[in-house]
Amino acid sequence: MSNVAHLTITRHQPYFDHMESSYEPLKDSFTRTFGEGGRLVVVRSPGRVNLIGEHTDYNDGFVFPMAIQPQVSFVCRGREDGLVRVTSTAFPDEMVEFSIQTAITKAQPTWANYVRGVASELKKAGIPLIGMDVQLSNTLPVGGGLSSSAAIEVGTALCFLALAGLEMDVARLALLCQQAEHNFADVPCGIMDQMIVSSARQGHATLYDCRQGTRVYVPLNSQELRVVIVNTMVKHELTGSEYADRRNQCQMGVAHFARANPKIKALRDVSLAQLESAKGELSDLIYRRCRHVVSENLRTTEAATALSNHQYERAGALMVQSHNSLRDDYEVSVPELDYLVEQAMQIKGVYGARMTGGGFGGCIVALVQPRSVDELTTQLEQKYQDRFGIQPTAFVTTATAGASRVE
Repeated sequence: MSNVAHLTITRHQPYFDHMESSYEPLKDSFTRTFGEGGRLVVVRSPGRVNLIGEHTDYNDGFVFPMAIQPQVSFVCRGREDGLVRVTSTAFPDEMVEFSIQTAITKAQPTWANYVRGVASELKKAGIPLIGMDVQLSNTLPVGGGLSSSAAIEVGTALCFLALAGLEMDVARLALLCQQAEHNFADVPCGIMDQMIVSSARQGHATLYDCRQGTRVYVPLNSQELRVVIVNTMVKHELTGSEYADRRNQCQMGVAHFARANPKIKALRDVSLAQLESAKGELSDLIYRRCRHVVSENLRTTEAATALSNHQYERAGALMVQSHNSLRDDYEVSVPELDYLVEQAMQIKGVYGARMTGGGFGGCIVALVQPRSVDELTTQLEQKYQDRFGIQPTAFVTTATAGASRVE
C-alpha cells in the first residue's frame, strides 16, 4: 500500500512506499481545524494516467489507464446534525459547509462541488448518509490531466460510505461519481477516470471496455519498464466548450452511419473501412474526429496486447501514433505537449510518449527503460525550460491500487 499524503513530488525520483504514519500530519491538521474527539477515518484515492485510449470512453470504446501513486488523501469524522464541513490543505483559509438534510446545489468555491455532487448523487441513490467533517490533501497537480477530480469524487464517496458503515460495488460507485461530475462540475466525461480510480489493481494497467464494463488487468514489470509523467504546467479547463464540442462532433458522425445501419450506436461500432467509404459524405472536420476515435480503439487493444507480451517497442510506437492523431485529427494537443513528446522520443531507451488526459495542456506519459529515466527527465526539464520559460515537473510512478480506506 502506498501512502504519500504529504510526500512532495521530487523531480527525477519515484514514489516509494511509506508506513501509515505518513498520514499523521494530515490527522493532526484535521484536529487543529475541527477539534479533538471521535473516530477518524482515513481514505486514500489515487490519480490515474491513461497509457493510451483518449477520448474513446464516451464513444463506448476502449481505454488503458493505470492508477498512480500521487493521490488525494482524506481524514473525516461523522456528525449527527447532517452538516458537512470540508477543508483542503490547498486552500487553508476556506471552509465549505452544506447540509445533507436539504437540497444540495452547486456553489463557490468550485473545488468543493466535487464533494457536494457526490453527496447529492448518494442521496438520490437512497444511501443513508450522515454529516461529516472532512479534510483533503492533494499531491496530484490540479489541471494536469491526472484526474484529481475523479480522485476527489471517489474518495469522498468512500468517506460517506465508511461513516455510514456501508460498502458499494466499484462499478456502481464509478457511475455515481461520473454523474456527480456531469451534474456538479458540468463536465460530460466518460467513465474511465472514475472506473480506474475505484477499481485499479496494484502493479497492473487496466484494459477497460467502456460499453461492456469488463476489465482486463495487464501486469507491468517495473524491472523492465518505468512510467514517467511530465507536467507541462499548462492547465487545461474542460468546462469550456471544447470537450462538449468533441462529443457533439462524434455524435454527428454516429448519426450519419446510423442512418444506413441503425445498429450503430457509437463510434465503437464503426470500422475503419466503413469510415473510409464515407469520407466523401462527411465534412473534413467530422471525418477527422471519427478517424481518431475509430483508430484509437484499434491502437488501444493492440497496445494492451503488446504490453502483455513485453513488446515494448510496438506499444511505444502505438503511443506516438495516438499522440499524432490527438494532435492532428482530434486537435486537443498544444505546442507544449507536442514539444515534450518530440523531445522524449529523441532519448535512447524511451519506447513511446504521448499526451494524456483530455488535452489543452496537462501532462505527457512515457514508457521508458529504467536506465533511461534520469536522462529523460533531465533533458526534458532543461529543453522545455529553454523553449517555453517554464519549469516542468517530472516524476516516475508505478501502478498502484484503487481507492481504499486505510484507517
